[in-house]
Amino acid sequence: MAESPQKAPSKTGIFTPFEWMLAARYLRAKRQESFISVISLFSLIGIALGVATLIIVMSVMNGFRIELLRSILGLSGHITVQSQMGNLADYDAITARIRHVPGVVRAAPVVDGQVMASQNGANTGVAVRGIRAADLANMTVLVEKLSPDALKYFTGENIIIGNGLARRLGIRMGGDITLIAPKGNVTPFGTTPRIKTYHVVGAFHIGNTLYDNNYVFMPLEEAQLYFDTGETVSGIEAMVADPEADLKLLPAINKAAGPMMRLVTWQELNGNILSALQVESNTMFLILSLIILVATLNIVSGLIMLVKDKSSDIAILRTMGATRGAMMRVFFIAGASIGVAGTLLGLAIGVLFIANIETIRQNLSKLTGTNLFDPTIYFLSKMPAQMDPGEVTAVVVMALVLTFLATLYPSWRAARLDPVEALRYG
Repeated sequence: MAESPQKAPSKTGIFTPFEWMLAARYLRAKRQESFISVISLFSLIGIALGVATLIIVMSVMNGFRIELLRSILGLSGHITVQSQMGNLADYDAITARIRHVPGVVRAAPVVDGQVMASQNGANTGVAVRGIRAADLANMTVLVEKLSPDALKYFTGENIIIGNGLARRLGIRMGGDITLIAPKGNVTPFGTTPRIKTYHVVGAFHIGNTLYDNNYVFMPLEEAQLYFDTGETVSGIEAMVADPEADLKLLPAINKAAGPMMRLVTWQELNGNILSALQVESNTMFLILSLIILVATLNIVSGLIMLVKDKSSDIAILRTMGATRGAMMRVFFIAGASIGVAGTLLGLAIGVLFIANIETIRQNLSKLTGTNLFDPTIYFLSKMPAQMDPGEVTAVVVMALVLTFLATLYPSWRAARLDPVEALRYG
């Protein structure tokens, strides 16, 4: 008695070796199927480039935010205490009370003003901050980038300026700078500008051109004389241990400062910058996600063509006992393999690019002969990049989810294929 042809088992497990083998075979290129394989290759490359680009852009945006906040919060107070009546008197007593508030790292009285700086025929507007040498020494971000012995001579008419400002005005260490304040002495002919020359004893370079090119630090007593504030200050700046949670300390600081006081947080002062960064980050995420979406649509077209090309094979396997679920899983594995491989390749490219982004930028600048990152525009001396594990995970998960969704329709078509019709017209 002749043996009947061996049939595939009528029931198979989920994602069995047979299904993996068949999916891998369909992905391998043959001469008559080379076009389908090219589409699959382009889909893989598209997903890899989309994932890598998204990771790189989000990391650069995150780096911008971290570096800007680090430099801003390193020089400016997290919470500024001001009087609702104008300048602040009895500031030493108020400063002492604020320093004793739990969570406050330091507090310092300051005098702020806007003036014109002039030297060697060049003029530019600058921000002057009057502060005591002891309080200036507590600014770690500044002190680490300050020229040697600058704090030692920070007294009287000696001031400290940004390195970028010194280059712009052509001032060397030990040179002079002339400051011109619009509100000066009142004379019978009107108000005359207040003009005074100061001695530069130090320069700082923190990498943020917003400060390096525009800030001048002056001894507190001298700033009071220059701006004619008498025995008052513009306000008291307090630094807290956790800038992200400084709003919780506002009631305690307000109580320590006393009545008729106004508290301004760093979020209020830099709200425009924070909002712009957040909007730009969200917009770039949505736009670049379209690259991944387009690549996943290529998977759909490639799988549909593969299902049509393999319709005879599907019909034969169905007549041998392969289930619809098995056929669906075969093509799901084929499409998902492209997506997973592209996502992992894009992740590797993105991580390597971020790890060497400054070297890559410098080499591209030399090759093209252009400045790809202008510090005067971005306020930073080098391109920042900081990967956020949460953002990277979100990109990877999004790419995988889109890939899996893209494989469902072609896989469903393969499972719904009628073996009789496929063999008749195959």
